[in-house]
Amino acid sequence: MVLVGKKAPFFEADAVINGGEFIEKFSLEQYIGKKHVVFFFYPLDFTFVCPTEILAFQEKLAEFEKRNVAVVGCSIDSKFSHWAWLNTELKNGGIKGVKFPLVSDLSKTISQNYDVLAGEFDYNDEGESVFVGAPVAYRGLFLIDKEGVVQHQLVNNLPLGRSIDEAIRMVDALQYFEENGEVCPANWHKGEKAMIATAEGVADYLSKK
Repeated sequence: MVLVGKKAPFFEADAVINGGEFIEKFSLEQYIGKKHVVFFFYPLDFTFVCPTEILAFQEKLAEFEKRNVAVVGCSIDSKFSHWAWLNTELKNGGIKGVKFPLVSDLSKTISQNYDVLAGEFDYNDEGESVFVGAPVAYRGLFLIDKEGVVQHQLVNNLPLGRSIDEAIRMVDALQYFEENGEVCPANWHKGEKAMIATAEGVADYLSKK
């Protein structure tokens, strides 16, 4: 399911914020009209690729914050698992020091609504509900604007870690377009020339590359 151009599916769920504080009914709606949001899914706590991504987001958190962007992570783990992982030292496989919210999608409904669940519920021959596939989320990332509309999405399979720098580049591109009305060509980075979305604008941009 492509969510780009559509309202992001909102939810209320348990989360852990500020590295160890439990909160009930956490929702992305709190950012409407205030912040852009990078909302990303990862498969599981206490795994291998996941902490590299989460710690990389934390390392670049100041870059997102100075762009007025909230970073929010989500997996199908419980809030207690999130809390334990957030309070485990890095040398022991933990992510201590991470401050952005981690949402608990224990019911898997958030992952389903964003269409990143790596499997689906089905029925066996006895009519019993079973889960087919991996009951975890793919590495989905959604850039949501201040109106709550998804402007960019990326979904990687489980073994493939994401580029945090690319997420920042997409934030820059979206904010540049919102502020200037010019579109951002291939491999555009903040500070580079953009272009007007007309035939003449494209020709002018290409002639000056």
